[in-house]
Amino acid sequence: MQTTTLNVLGMSCNHCVKAVEGAVKEAGAEGKVDLGAKTVDVSYDEAAVSLDAIKAAIEDQGYDVL
Repeated sequence: MQTTTLNVLGMSCNHCVKAVEGAVKEAGAEGKVDLGAKTVDVSYDEAAVSLDAIKAAIEDQGYDVL
């Protein structure tokens, strides 16, 4: 399992947290948002899903991933 922290711009409320965590889960990974820090800690199996796919899933929800 790989673990990384992504900076996500545009999150401001609990709806944002659920949207980002849901997008990460649908991509095949686990994510935990820190709303105050504007980050999401992601754990994923790189044999099953790429980091680029996880970033794209978050961006599809309307957020910018740095």
